[in-house]
Amino acid sequence: MAKEPIRMKYFVNNEFRESETKSYMECFDPSTGEVTHLAPQCTQREVESAIEAAKAAFPAWADTPPNQRIQVLFKLKMLLDKHLDELTHIVASSEGKKWEEAMGDVLKVTEVVEYACAIPHLMKGDSIMNISRGYDTVLYNHPLGVFGGIAPWNFPSMIPMGWMAPLCIATGNTFVLKAASFVPQAAMRIAELWVEAGLPPGVLNIVTAGRNEAEILLEHPDVVGVSFVGSTKIGRHIYATAAANGKRVQALTEAKNHALVLSDCKLERTAMGIVNAYLGCAGARCMALPAIAVEESIADKLVAELIKISKGINLGPAYDKSTGMGPIVNAGHRDFITGWIETGVREGAKLVLDGREPKVPSGCENGFFVGPTIFDHVTEDMSIGRDEVFGPVLCVKRVKGFEEGITIMNNSRFANGSAIYTQNGHYAREFSYRTHAGMVGINVGIPVPIGIFGFTGHKDSFFGDLHTMGRDGIRFFTEQKNVTATWFDETGDKSAAGVDTWDGTMSSMPSDDK
Repeated sequence: MAKEPIRMKYFVNNEFRESETKSYMECFDPSTGEVTHLAPQCTQREVESAIEAAKAAFPAWADTPPNQRIQVLFKLKMLLDKHLDELTHIVASSEGKKWEEAMGDVLKVTEVVEYACAIPHLMKGDSIMNISRGYDTVLYNHPLGVFGGIAPWNFPSMIPMGWMAPLCIATGNTFVLKAASFVPQAAMRIAELWVEAGLPPGVLNIVTAGRNEAEILLEHPDVVGVSFVGSTKIGRHIYATAAANGKRVQALTEAKNHALVLSDCKLERTAMGIVNAYLGCAGARCMALPAIAVEESIADKLVAELIKISKGINLGPAYDKSTGMGPIVNAGHRDFITGWIETGVREGAKLVLDGREPKVPSGCENGFFVGPTIFDHVTEDMSIGRDEVFGPVLCVKRVKGFEEGITIMNNSRFANGSAIYTQNGHYAREFSYRTHAGMVGINVGIPVPIGIFGFTGHKDSFFGDLHTMGRDGIRFFTEQKNVTATWFDETGDKSAAGVDTWDGTMSSMPSDDK
């Protein structure tokens, strides 16, 4: 007999509150299809109350010295380590990532928390004494206020609680998160750990809401910036709307990452890397590898190897450590993926491995599974090879050589990641220099840098000026202030001297012309 779904609450001022909404979103265990939780679609007033709490908490939190703020993050890091298995199970049972991937989702939170613990150093400004005779200038980095975060469902821990919250909070800002309504469980549990670590009330607040209520974060005068991860269509809207309301915006959106596979590659190892890259997280990551451009001379052999390895991947419950690939988050997205497979067939791509009716173990018959899928002979006029499918589907494009391959890749409207598989240093360097992608792998299928470097997508994969994490992340959550000062000699006559147009700050002006 199925258990009664847990009715969730929203999180404001360090407490969970019952929503007044009558609308709840079903949250599934993707491995079984069972409804496990109901997430409230918070009302306008409830979202506004989260912003108000964040605004009220900002002055005291911003005034807290950085060395004291990071004590909370030190404690949070230890709590994340302590509860790693618990959080891993929450991600696996709510989003569908297999155990190792779910654990990685949580460890990516810890990675950025550790980076944020260096905030006293990372927030340091700059200075120079005697920049003009008797004048000194100091640059400071300050927090801004209340930031909003709008998170997707595919990484329920890493994105909201890794990419967004740690740097926002460590720099002295406060944060209102709209968690993904399909999978808010992990974010809510980590919020409890923030409280246990000593975070003051109002610094972190979490709601689940529909699109109309989420729009409040884009327009509310007390929100100074918005961080978003999701589709390109929505990202464009968020960027335009929030920017029009005077807010900072970073919008990380879709991708169609390609790898160029040259004939001198280590073929078996390359095939293993490609399979890992297109099937990892069931393809639901914006740094997945859904397309490869492979030299014709090795294409037949490579495709045969890809099929062989892919067929050996066992599907099963996400929380079973022996599972090779977990399920899709829900039935809607499963059907979205299978719809794309049907589109590829209609467009004339050769379906050499079909994952639409996969075999699953007992107990998973009602789960949301799509098996490994490979299309060969995909051409540039086929949408299956151009647009994001966000599932375990690989498109193989056959090319004559390096130049044709990199041209196809750079013609994409997306530019998140790219990779090349080769043993040739010249081609590897040429590829690194000429590819449009912001994250590049040399024999690395998922070239995601760790958090100290940032996540640097381009073109239609990103809207904004400052990326998430890394140095850009610090700059996004702070504003600069330059302070220029001079002091008068009370025993001399400097204070009585004339004041020029530049008030003494033009150091290069000839003395006779001042």
